[in-house]
This record gives sequence, structure tokens and C-alpha cells, in this order.
Amino acid sequence: MSAPRSKGPKRHIPQRTCVVCRRTLGKRELNRIVRTPDGVRYDPTGKQSGRGAYLCSDPACWRRALEHGVLARALKTTLSAEERHTLSAIGDSLAPAAASPSAQHPAQTTPEPSPAS
Repeated sequence: MSAPRSKGPKRHIPQRTCVVCRRTLGKRELNRIVRTPDGVRYDPTGKQSGRGAYLCSDPACWRRALEHGVLARALKTTLSAEERHTLSAIGDSLAPAAASPSAQHPAQTTPEPSPAS
């Protein structure tokens, strides 16, 4: 007997890295911030043109990105007070989704022991 065939080619999932914690996830799992000629904006679609940077949903990453200039450096711009306030509010609104243990960073979770063979 031969092995069952898959229904099609394995679909490629684009990978992106959080600019703060450097964790690599699928593009859809991260939040894109984009620098446009009109200013810095949150891009929920991930399709706006402009220089983009990605942040995970961890509130600590959003705070560090805004307070320590990580996001401004990644976007190669300076953030206005209004942009900081808007992005901070967006990061705070994402906080409940990141509160679950599965959303924690891998380094912060305790690995389960592997069963002995």
C-alpha cells in the first residue's frame, strides 16, 4: 500500500519577526505598523504601502516599542506624541488576547518534560 496523498501542495505561510522580542510568527499572527507619507499607522490588513514593522500581541512589547524607541528605529522615523498615544491605545486594546498562557513568549513558558522511550 502506498501512503495517502495530500490534497495539494503545502501552502507557504509568510513569517515575520516582532521588532521587540524578535519572536518569529506567521504574518497574520503579528500586528503591522506602517510608516506612510501621512504618518505612522496601525495596519490591520497588512497590505498598506509603506515601510512596515511588526509587533506581537504582548502588551510589554508594545510598551517597550513605544517607550524605548524600538518602533521608531524600525520605521526609520520619529513618532509624534499623537502617534504614540494612538498606538499605545491600540496596544492596550490587544492586551486581553495576549493574557492567555498560549500567547506568552516561549522563553516565559515552562517546557513539559518529554516522555522517556
